[in-house]
Amino acid sequence: MNRNRLPAWINRGIDRLADAPMSPLGRIAARRLGAPAPRGTIPATEFGSAPTRVLIAPVNYSGQGTAWARALEAADPEVSARNMAIEVPGGFSFDADLVVPVGTYHNDPDWQRRQFAAAAGATHVLIEAEEPPFGRLMGRSVAAQAQALQDHGVNVAYLAHGTDARLPSRHAASSPWSYYRDEAVYLPRAEQLAARNIAVVEASGRPQFVSTPDLLTDLPNATWCPVVVDPVRWASAPRIPRPAGAPLRVAHAPSNPVLKGTPLIMPALERLIDDGVITLELVQGVPSAHMPEVFARADVLLDQFRLGSYGVAACEAMAAGCVVVGQISEQVRSAVRDRSGQELPIVEADPGTIETVLRELANDPALSTRSELSRDFVRTLHDGRASAAALRAAWITSPGEDPHHASRS
Repeated sequence: MNRNRLPAWINRGIDRLADAPMSPLGRIAARRLGAPAPRGTIPATEFGSAPTRVLIAPVNYSGQGTAWARALEAADPEVSARNMAIEVPGGFSFDADLVVPVGTYHNDPDWQRRQFAAAAGATHVLIEAEEPPFGRLMGRSVAAQAQALQDHGVNVAYLAHGTDARLPSRHAASSPWSYYRDEAVYLPRAEQLAARNIAVVEASGRPQFVSTPDLLTDLPNATWCPVVVDPVRWASAPRIPRPAGAPLRVAHAPSNPVLKGTPLIMPALERLIDDGVITLELVQGVPSAHMPEVFARADVLLDQFRLGSYGVAACEAMAAGCVVVGQISEQVRSAVRDRSGQELPIVEADPGTIETVLRELANDPALSTRSELSRDFVRTLHDGRASAAALRAAWITSPGEDPHHASRS
């Protein structure tokens, strides 16, 4: 549904309903998300006996909550880290320590109370994407839930994932290719939600993290916690060499074509195909288990062309040895350089230059060198060690503030 095509009064009603989850209409809307599982059948989080107990919840986008939990445990045997994720029917499914049906998350007060009690027994809770970890408990207020945890002595932190805290007006002003300049995006609501989430995080006085470096523009007091991929898994399929004189093998995985910029680059790609410069594999509906094989037969992955940043998909492709091409802001490249001491190996291109860049790569004798640099980069910054180090230094092992005396948000 393109909300820009709806009358203003309908959009106002939709937003008011979303902002009043405990109202009668809000309760009806929540019930439409599904009935909870039978009472007591969905467990609460359980931790090991380690002295430091960390919960990461509640979204697990791209499996990152799980990956960060495992990275923390690998970094310190005195840490028991768990993640919890809401199961969204029809969405992408990622492994998590605890997957909670959406109906239970929203509509089961018993599970909400049990999960809060479990989290209150943690030493640290990382709240993802400014979403309330305990569903509609405490009026579905993430600030109220965070404060309740702090009142129990839990050290709370926030982690922004992307659109939850990416301010559309700021992003649109920064790039002519910005996703937020697209007519399909309903800007008033996106702006309202991002501004609200930024305000919650900033007012909390708690440690802040972002999963992609572009978000440091929106949360300048945050620490970058890099996304994590498994380099061994993504390099598991042997690379298939490109025959001499053959076209450049290009892959593109438009999970969200408008967000990725697919319509903006397709005319150039079609010209390159017609000229025999490239072959193109549009990757859609391929299970994650088969993606290493897809990347193994590609020379280049075309990634993001509207966000100015990079994420999990680019890291997976680089770990597999693909040369990634995308539009990256100088702010992101600088953040990577400052954090890792390396240059981000993603080849710069935007919708206006993509044709020229791919023609040059098709004749680049150093393509294999670029491939190895990409693998090295992922092993340095995105295998979990840097992420665990960020969480530990800026939060878990930081003297910080006594959570009992943290400011109320």
